[in-house]
Amino acid sequence: MEALLQNPETKLLWNYFIELSKIPRGSKKEAAAAKWVAEQGRALGLTTIQDEVGNVVIRKPATLGYENQPGYILQAHVDMVCEKNEDTVHDFEKDPIKLQIKGDHLYACGTTLGADNGIGVCAGLAVLASKELVHPQIELLVTIDEEMGLNGANFFKGGILTGKYFLNLDSEEEEYLTIGCAGGIDTEAKKKVAFTAPAAGSKGFRLKVSGLKGGHSGININDSRGNAIRILARALYSLQAGTQVGIASLKGGNKRNAIPREAYAILALSDEAKAKSIAAAVEAETKQAIGKFDSGLHITIEPVELPAKVIVDADARVVVNTLFTMLNGVVAISSDIPGLVQTSTNLGVLDTQEDIVSFYMLHRSSIDSSKMTVVDRVTAHCAIAGFQPTHLGGYPGWKPEPDSDLVKIVSGIYKEITGNEIKVVAIHAGLECGIIGEKYPGMQMVSIGPDMWEVHTPEEHVSIPSVAKFWKFMAAILAKK
Repeated sequence: MEALLQNPETKLLWNYFIELSKIPRGSKKEAAAAKWVAEQGRALGLTTIQDEVGNVVIRKPATLGYENQPGYILQAHVDMVCEKNEDTVHDFEKDPIKLQIKGDHLYACGTTLGADNGIGVCAGLAVLASKELVHPQIELLVTIDEEMGLNGANFFKGGILTGKYFLNLDSEEEEYLTIGCAGGIDTEAKKKVAFTAPAAGSKGFRLKVSGLKGGHSGININDSRGNAIRILARALYSLQAGTQVGIASLKGGNKRNAIPREAYAILALSDEAKAKSIAAAVEAETKQAIGKFDSGLHITIEPVELPAKVIVDADARVVVNTLFTMLNGVVAISSDIPGLVQTSTNLGVLDTQEDIVSFYMLHRSSIDSSKMTVVDRVTAHCAIAGFQPTHLGGYPGWKPEPDSDLVKIVSGIYKEITGNEIKVVAIHAGLECGIIGEKYPGMQMVSIGPDMWEVHTPEEHVSIPSVAKFWKFMAAILAKK
């Protein structure tokens, strides 16, 4: 990783990122990483607060001449989405993220990288550690458990922060200034199913959907990428119509905010050749439908041990029909902002535990009533199929304020540095600004970040030169009088 440390301006940032990558920090299991962040603040001799849920605030005084300038809050989340390729040996609860450089980009080895939002955390720490930067008072807020419902921000209390300007460091395109985002809510739905013995003479197989790109369910939901759970349901629907099939279990996806890349079902089949023919036809039809957007799709049937029991046919058909027809993807496009997804939902996780089949969804919308309409539609669908839904973790959107002083300051600095106009946008992905802003009325907020791609997938990568540009931009914002 020596190549990351060649630029003296970003050496501190990358040193912190290399160290953070050694600490497991999946959502809800990021306590050690949050403790590490707090330790960095204390090691610098700075006032450091860690609240009861694990969020960290570190305060650095203004440099000479900036004491009377409005204070800045830098904010990022320490947890990461944990996704890996099936053939990658990695324990996210124990193993460090293995970093690799490919050209000008930083990747992990077969897993998510954690640049989302580790780069933001480490940029904030580098500001605190820097002896060269000039700035007003800085407060670094590092939240926990953002990826599983923005829970760190939800439990963060008012009255702690004192700054006027809030820089969220969780954006993923350097030429964009984000000033608003969608709100969201989760759904967990469960159905108890009955089992019976597999048909006489049948053999065990695994039907697997793989090769898809996946992606962030806020950023990539309108990219026409395949959803492995929906494609699995399509294949099972066709198998049920064309041959004798028993379904023992179903599984797919890992996170409700990631478009699932892989899914599979354990089956008992009486006619292997017929089943493979049907699966091949579904693969061909689906590839034609999603085309170049997700051309790596594979649907395979491979032998496994015959399951001891399978779901009774009536329940199996209800489960498959529900998954096949469940609301998923873009629901509405904004009529106010061209190209912006207004409302969406993601069927992100499918699981079977004993006699319970469950699935998990994340619904997003920039309009709260539209978000709740999706919740009602999913609830009605579940009622028809006998699934019991529970709705969890609702969080508000972030209302854009395009005429705020901070938007004008940041836009002007970007023009000075690059010669170009920054693109001021609202996004469909969720950010913590809306939640925190409700607790600090009058605080002005924007979000910035470097270029990164394929977040929430094992292909996640970040541009090393873009991180340097992001650092220069942030430093210039803080130095502005």
